[in-house]
Amino acid sequence: MLPLGRLFGRWMARAYPRNQLFEVIVPVPSHWRRRLWRGFDQAAVLARELARHTGIPTAQALRRTRHTDPQAGLTRRQRRLNIRGCFQTIAPDKIQGRRVLLIDDVLTTGATANAAAEALKAAGAAHVGVFTLARADRAAALVRNFHAEVPAHEHEY
Repeated sequence: MLPLGRLFGRWMARAYPRNQLFEVIVPVPSHWRRRLWRGFDQAAVLARELARHTGIPTAQALRRTRHTDPQAGLTRRQRRLNIRGCFQTIAPDKIQGRRVLLIDDVLTTGATANAAAEALKAAGAAHVGVFTLARADRAAALVRNFHAEVPAHEHEY
């Protein structure tokens, strides 16, 4: 999986919104149990590769405070409730007053990105942008927008 993560990270670096200024890259953290089971943290791999290509430093500024059920298969409401309050800022000095680029692998409903962005903003981040490798929508939306190009910085909080 790590070679794929490097490839995907390079793709993200090519799609990076050059017209946006970010001062630090923060990956959405997996819970330690999930990292142990997988053997890696996919968002951290993507963030490291993006940082290598852009020169923007990364910071492990968030931690999951509790294990959550996988978001796949949950409704929008269930996802929000499942993830609510599960992120804590662990390095506020690295994000305070800065423009933060939050990295995750997939954006579906935005519940995880919202919860992580709320924690970063509460700790003093000046701005939080979200950048993901993929965006999953309902099948109808995917078919309708199959050829449309979605800006990488579309979701900003």
